Amino acid sequence: MIRLLTALCLALLVGPVPAQAASGGGGDWPMWQQSPLGWRHNAAERAINPRTVGGLALKWAFAYPKEAGTPRSQPAVVGDTVYFGSPEGKLYARDAATGAARWEFDLTTVGTGRTQVQDGPAVARGKVYFGDVRGWFYAVDQRTGRLAWARRLDDTITAIVTSSPLVFGDRVYVGVSSGENILGKEHACCTFRGHLDALDADTGRPVWRFNTVPKAVQDGTWPNGVPRYAPSGGGVWSSPAIDPYTRTLYVGTGQNYTGSAGHYDSVLALNIDTGRPRWTRRMTDVDTWRLECSLPTPEDREFCPNLPDGTALDFDLGAAPNVFRAGGRALIGIGQKAGVYHVLDARTGKIVWQRQLSKPMPGGGLSGVQWGTSFDGERLYVATYMAQPGTLFALDPATGHLLWETPNPADGCTTGGAAQFPNVCRLGHTPAVSSTPGLVWEGSMDGKMRAYSARTGEVVWAYDTMQEVAGVNGLTGRGGAVSGGGGAVVAHGMMFIQSGYSFTPYPNPYGSVFLAFGLP
Repeated sequence: MIRLLTALCLALLVGPVPAQAASGGGGDWPMWQQSPLGWRHNAAERAINPRTVGGLALKWAFAYPKEAGTPRSQPAVVGDTVYFGSPEGKLYARDAATGAARWEFDLTTVGTGRTQVQDGPAVARGKVYFGDVRGWFYAVDQRTGRLAWARRLDDTITAIVTSSPLVFGDRVYVGVSSGENILGKEHACCTFRGHLDALDADTGRPVWRFNTVPKAVQDGTWPNGVPRYAPSGGGVWSSPAIDPYTRTLYVGTGQNYTGSAGHYDSVLALNIDTGRPRWTRRMTDVDTWRLECSLPTPEDREFCPNLPDGTALDFDLGAAPNVFRAGGRALIGIGQKAGVYHVLDARTGKIVWQRQLSKPMPGGGLSGVQWGTSFDGERLYVATYMAQPGTLFALDPATGHLLWETPNPADGCTTGGAAQFPNVCRLGHTPAVSSTPGLVWEGSMDGKMRAYSARTGEVVWAYDTMQEVAGVNGLTGRGGAVSGGGGAVVAHGMMFIQSGYSFTPYPNPYGSVFLAFGLP
């Protein structure tokens, strides 16, 4: 039934839908969003279902060197190969069923300095596309891993690509953000401008760029005499979605770092051919935040001008949007760190409904919706992060009516590996939500990966990633919090996750892990 509803929704989205958007590749999960519509739903998955999910078991693991740091690159699966980025600056292609090596690409062969892959790769047109934490973007040959082209999208200090690319037609679309607002008081904060880029998928040639904020100019000095620049920020952390019929790209943006201008905390609707906005909608009146806004000393808070008036919020729209149809019209759904899931008219940007799912935490939006949500043609699935506890929700797409809610299980911090670290463990959902027919997939800060019934919200399967595993690459690894930046990928009877997220820093004598699960 859900597969039929999915097909009908795709057919009725706003008109005829090209085959590229209606399929994730015959059961593949080829990009972060699974398909251009941003549903994070694999309708073709049949092997893992509510009847068989209880038999899901670890098939192989890949362990990272301890000194590499923690992973957050969501994998892509095409055919019999899984592609994933690593914290030690490599992109791997491995046999999806066994973990046997196919090839690896070392990012340090391009540019200078240590790097990491934080975004999830997209596989299309015979290439694998991905970015890094230095602002570089790459395309490598899907079969051999040889570099096809590379381009630096931004050379501003700490410019990073966490936005996983979307390939549609002969173009690749990707956002760029930055960590400039966390460099500290001695840095002349800030000049970074968030942007969404369209590149030629075959050559990397720039086609267009949409900047989210005006160019910064010097605006006095900070209390320590360091120059102050504004406006800045508006990073594009998340991955876009595309309505293929209207040829419109939708994406969310982050807060200002300095000043108050531009398309911060906004939903953008851009023409995919020209980059010109069809409409934009800001979801927060004012939001200017840098690291010092969350620090306790009066001296630090002098570097947060918006703190006294309560507009240093950190309420990014860092979650990726969902494009769907309900109530007779095309809609855009997107979660915000303020804890709200917004649904807008896809044609006009007008609000159709909003649902407050968590209360904002003091000093930032960490209780809210972080990376992404899922739609299976029948229900929307949204998870909150540090919401005491984080909770997984199923919502009616037409009205926002609550269909079910399941809090992070209360025993998450008293069972499994997390029980050893009660002062670290939190009950919250770090990753984006994923779904397959009858199942919803979400991982937790407590180290458990769980599958939920799409109909009732009941936990039907769980695995504790905080245990030692032998990697197929010869290293021993151990998971931690299930990694954010992406979520579970389920394709061809396998489920893949990264574990060991730096924002919940469990002590670990080993490196973090990439885990692959399958059925007997």
